[in-house]
Amino acid sequence: MISQKLVNAREYEAKKEKGITPEERPAFHLSTRVGWMNDPNGFCYYNGAYHLFYQYHPYDSHWGPMHWGHAVSRDLLHWEYLPAALAPDMPYDKDGCFSGSAMELEDGRHMLMYTGVRKEKQPDGTLREVQTQCIAVGDGTDYEKYEGNPVLDEKDLPEGSCRFDFRDPKIWRKEDGTFRCIIGNCTEERDGRILLYSSEDGYHWKYEKVLAENKGRFGQMWECPDFFELDGKYVLLTSPQGMLPQGLEYHNGNGTVCLIGTYDEETETFTEERNQAIDYGIDFYAPQTILTPEGRRIMIGWMQCWSTSGLHSPNQPWFGQMNLPRELSVKNGRLYQNPVQELESLRCQGVKYENVDFEDDCICLEGIEGRTIDMEVSVRPGNEAELYRKFTVRFAQDENYYTAFHFWPEDSIAEVDRRFSGSREDVIHERRCYVNSADGSLKLRIILDRFSAEIFVNDGEHALSLTMETGQEADGISFVAEGAVVMDVVKYDLCVE
Repeated sequence: MISQKLVNAREYEAKKEKGITPEERPAFHLSTRVGWMNDPNGFCYYNGAYHLFYQYHPYDSHWGPMHWGHAVSRDLLHWEYLPAALAPDMPYDKDGCFSGSAMELEDGRHMLMYTGVRKEKQPDGTLREVQTQCIAVGDGTDYEKYEGNPVLDEKDLPEGSCRFDFRDPKIWRKEDGTFRCIIGNCTEERDGRILLYSSEDGYHWKYEKVLAENKGRFGQMWECPDFFELDGKYVLLTSPQGMLPQGLEYHNGNGTVCLIGTYDEETETFTEERNQAIDYGIDFYAPQTILTPEGRRIMIGWMQCWSTSGLHSPNQPWFGQMNLPRELSVKNGRLYQNPVQELESLRCQGVKYENVDFEDDCICLEGIEGRTIDMEVSVRPGNEAELYRKFTVRFAQDENYYTAFHFWPEDSIAEVDRRFSGSREDVIHERRCYVNSADGSLKLRIILDRFSAEIFVNDGEHALSLTMETGQEADGISFVAEGAVVMDVVKYDLCVE
């Protein structure tokens, strides 16, 4: 039975999307159907298609009572909107259907596990959001909330847990047919941790243990966890709130962390070995992964940062898009990320240059331009006796604006820079990270899609994402060298039907 609140949301989105033209959206990144989008939810493969749900407020382009938006794709690039899947229409989720995950049940039905939110008046008169875990089951379009909801609440928390920060379940099934899920949580002192739960049937859950804990290292509350095996290691992803910088590895505010280690299936113990940021750019949060039918681990995240998410005009018809889905691997104890291989099927009209040498100059190359492109750049010193001082790629450029990637080889520091992209706000416009460079050589892959750039360094060793406001007429690309460099460039337009 579909509630009237969900019917209203579906009618509203179907009507309002007609006022948004395809040219106003990204060409191949998923954006919200209407209104507001944040975290990806329920990313899964079901009935022959990729399903992606997302945090959704259809009635406004700013954050509001959370619904679940819904889209499907056959190739992770062309997305079709389906009707909204969940609305906050029950007592336990009346103030929001927050993030969660999805999986197929043995009987072929589709299960969603999500966080239900209700506001509770506290003794001091303030309102706090109590968060519980809930189930909905359906056929890939319509979902019915489980009559036994919530399936996990404050009585299922270990001692010292905060019941106001208990959210974002990620569910999976073990080889023996039993279910597991991890949920983001923090202590009453707001120190983040990830809790592990088990179930025989997916409906009745019990607390097992703390899978991982912060111990004051990475921010405070840990949101949006994911946990999986990859290339002989186990990987735990999470998005901590209130992070402090650690050199150039992490930055202030809401960030992302990847923990890589081992996992003992018998004792269900995760042993952390290494940690790193997931994305080193400006706009990336709350990633979620799936295992494709052919065995690839694919990740998608929200291409936005919270510090700038409320600055747009309320008259804007939509706000929020996802990153380009990325294929993951672990090499030498590090998480690597590259655009999904399906992107290469969109390539057309290639232009190639080899051994372009220039010194202390800014150059443009004929045919190297565009705002929906896939471009590979390799740079190396042009003078064996003296390392160049700096190399820059400028894109989304006209006589007034540009966004840039900078590289300083002596310090092996890379930076994304959108100071001159047309923003009127005094907000975060630059991020830096250390990269590996042998004698000043560096490989880049730059993906542009109308309102965003994603840059992959050294075959996926680092990824840097950002959004930009520059008008579409700014489609120039230039290269700047301080010192002598030699450069190879190949650029493809990305043709999306």
